[in-house]
Amino acid sequence: MNNGNTEVRIDKWLWAARFFKTRGLAVDAIDAGHVRRVSSDGMTGDRVKPSLAVKRGDAFSVQRGDMQQTIIVTDISERRGSATEASLLYKETDDSRAKREAAEAIRKANHAANATPIMRGRPTKQDRRRLADFFSGHYRDQQDNS
Repeated sequence: MNNGNTEVRIDKWLWAARFFKTRGLAVDAIDAGHVRRVSSDGMTGDRVKPSLAVKRGDAFSVQRGDMQQTIIVTDISERRGSATEASLLYKETDDSRAKREAAEAIRKANHAANATPIMRGRPTKQDRRRLADFFSGHYRDQQDNS
């Protein structure tokens, strides 16, 4: 992994560790404040800049969508390799993993509960009439309030 470097830019490292598909996306996430340094007491700390030098043992909080991970850098690499190589570049904290798995379970349960569609396929004549009645009543209410 280590190409003789002891430090590498964080945008390059996040790309190499496969947190983001491109370095540009990594820079955008960093600029938006989705990547933060984690202090020694586990609290999310300061925002970082794309040029920050990453060293072994550094801890960061990375947010992608609604998923947030707290990671510790275990190795340095400037080059993007396979997913198995990328997984060796960092270690996710146990607390972060537990929170992420709990959030994923909730998301899957909500998705399963809402998976049944209201209407299946093409609307019938009766469905079209109900929709027309609903929308005409809704628009009439808005026009009356204006």
